[in-house]
This record gives sequence, structure tokens and C-alpha cells, in this order.
Amino acid sequence: MPILSQHQSNELTKMIVLGNPGTAKTGGLASLVKAGYKLGILDYDNGLDPLKHFILQDCPDKIDNVFFRTLRDKKKVTPSGMIVDGPAVAFPNGLKMLDNWKHEDIDLGSPAEWGPDWILVLDSLTHCGRSAYDWAEQIMPVTKSGLQDPRAIYFRAQDAVMSLLSNLTSEYFRTNVIVLTHVNYVTEEDGKLKGYPNAVGSAISPKIGSFFNSIALCSTKVGGKRVIQTAPTSMIDLKNPVATMTEYPISTGFADFFQALRKPPEVKTKPTLIRR
Repeated sequence: MPILSQHQSNELTKMIVLGNPGTAKTGGLASLVKAGYKLGILDYDNGLDPLKHFILQDCPDKIDNVFFRTLRDKKKVTPSGMIVDGPAVAFPNGLKMLDNWKHEDIDLGSPAEWGPDWILVLDSLTHCGRSAYDWAEQIMPVTKSGLQDPRAIYFRAQDAVMSLLSNLTSEYFRTNVIVLTHVNYVTEEDGKLKGYPNAVGSAISPKIGSFFNSIALCSTKVGGKRVIQTAPTSMIDLKNPVATMTEYPISTGFADFFQALRKPPEVKTKPTLIRR
């Protein structure tokens, strides 16, 4: 019978981080690499330049502890707007990587079994959701009118994203998880503006936070200081299981937050991988 002192949170952290563009959500991950964690990044944003810069600046010997796969569908311009040029594969390819991280000449096995010294990063849920919509649009049949039902496309994409988050945050996914996303501002029934994680559409945004015990916000203070906030604001509900601090500097914030939650990773020279 499980006892609370042996809860999985002793070793694993499942965290979602919100933030507007330019608040250093991706670059801030460098402090985790410096602390000894190995990262596997599903890169839907194609924006890892700041992370590379900060790792080379602060811990260049650990640059090869970060693995990534950029996931973007090729698009083309048509008279009716931008459409995917060919099959929409970014979203399903990301799911395949979660089953077995195998790409080009690297095989890291199942991310669900990487363990507490690894962090699976989804960067970002915003563009992952867009890829899910493109995928759903291609597989949804047309109605009797000969047209697709946009509501059905959104429903299929939203259901796929919610299933993805459910998997990443389940007890069977034995690896730390960080999901980065932008802020989706929604007007509530009482007229107040609230900020929620951005995915695909607005219907699921208020539900996403229920998957995570740690919710943080990257923001820029007056004077340009970038921080990670873990205390709720008037517009965004945040979660901090330990509440030792309510704000961390972006340069060390991710590592500080993880250190407050759990023991540090074991020091190993190189991650285990198979090259084919």
C-alpha cells in the first residue's frame, strides 16, 4: 500500500511555465543544465538559440547533455491563406518521440523511463497546439455539405492535447516534465480578465492547470529584470508546493525551484545513448 512519504513528488517534478514572448522561458532552462540535469526538448517553437547561448556561457562542458528535435510542418501560401504543404506530421512525430526518443543517429529509449535526472521539455504548448490543429484538420472527414466542421476539428485537436498532458503528468511517466507556453487571456463571466496556459482554442485553457502541481510565470519587471514568479497574481493562478520563495531570478530560477522541490541529480559524465 502506498504511503505519502514515498510519493513520486520526492523524485519527480511536473511543471508548466507561462510567459509572454521575450520573458526568457527557454533561455532560463540553462540553469537546470548547469545543475546537472539532462534535457530532451520537443522543440515546436524553433527557438533554442538563447538556451544554447546561456549554456555555452555558463556551462559549456554540459552542452551535449541537451537533446532536441525541432517539430514544424512545412507550409505554403495559397489564395485562401497559409496551409500545410504535405502531410501534417509535427504533432504525431512528437508523440512518436515520447514513445521512443529515436531521431537520426540517436536512440535514447522511452522518455517515460529516463528517470529523475532527466527533464522532458515541451517548448511550447502554444505551437504544439497549433500543430495538433493542423493534424486534426487533415484527418477530419467532410460533412454532407462537402465542408469540414471547424468545431469537430477543434474538439479533436483539443482532445489530443489533453491526452498528451495527461500522459506526461501521470505516475507512469517516470521523468521530470516542464511544459512552456504563452498566456491566453480570457474574459470570465464576471467580466474579469484571467490568464491561462495557451494551447489550441480557449475551451481547454482553464483546465490545463489541473494536470500540474507546479505552475509558474516568467515575467519582466520594471527596469527589465526577468523573474520566475510562483505566487498567484490577480490575473493568473499559480502553484508552488513548497512556497519557500515567491520569486526567483531567471538566471537561476528553474534550478532554484527544482532544488526546493527535490534532491539534485546524480553527477554523471555523459547521458546513456545508442548511436545507430
